[in-house]
Parts: sequence; C-alpha cells; structure tokens
Amino acid sequence: MVQKNINIKNKKAKFEYEFIDTYVTGIVLAGTEIKSIREGKASIAQSFCEFNERGELFVINMQIDEYSHASHFNHKPKAERKLLMGKRELRKLRKEVTTSGFTIVPTNLFINDRGLAKLKIALAKGKKLYDKRETLKDRDNQRNLSRIKKSFNS
Repeated sequence: MVQKNINIKNKKAKFEYEFIDTYVTGIVLAGTEIKSIREGKASIAQSFCEFNERGELFVINMQIDEYSHASHFNHKPKAERKLLMGKRELRKLRKEVTTSGFTIVPTNLFINDRGLAKLKIALAKGKKLYDKRETLKDRDNQRNLSRIKKSFNS
C-alpha cells in the first residue's frame, strides 16, 4: 500500500502570530481519527492549545471529520485531543504561557515516516495590526520583485 503524504497546514497562524519557538508533538488519537487524517480530512485552522489543571497539553477545536467507513463507534469531530511531550518541555511551555502571555498554536499536522500522526506547534505572540500590515507589504514587495526578475530573465 502506497501512503500519500499528508501535510495539513494552518496558513492563518503565520499571519496572526509571531512564532517564538516550535515543537513537534505526538497526538493521542482513536482508530477512526487516524484513518480520517490519513484520508486528509482534518483541519487545524481555528485550533489552539491549552493546559489542563494537571499540566497536560491539549489541542482544542481541531476538526477531524468522521471516518466514512466506520460503524457507530465513530469519534467526535471536535473533541479535545491530548498532545504528547516530555515533562521538561511541558513545564517550560507552561511557564512561558503563564508568565509572558504567549499562546500555543498548531501550525502543521503531518504523518511521519513511521506512519504516526504528529502535530507541529509553535509558542507564539499575537501580532498587532501594524505588524500584519507590514507582513502584507513585504509579501507584495516580494511578489513584485519576483515578477520583475521573471520578466527580466525572459
């Protein structure tokens, strides 16, 4: 069986947040959830990460559509899913979130070479409106520059 490459991105996160640090975590999933992810039927667009009272990190609002070939044992599409990280990393992240006011956003959901679902998360700081305008201006300038280079080379 040839496995297609699954790489689900949160494109809005880079525009809304300034990334400080990134981590790759595992996710606790049910059987039908991993099958839906392998079909590419997942979204992390409106999702975010939060700690519970025991210090465990959960991804909230991550959409994994119900598996089409499942029986009545299907999963809930927007359930909270636990993220798997080392204790030291979790303690460091929790300290940053509580003291500095940073947030944790999922940026990428992918399946690694061993067939396991992984979630890339980023410790991030929200951008102000003028930072977003700067990002848009940089993107437009880059696009114009590449157009000029392309027309010059032709």
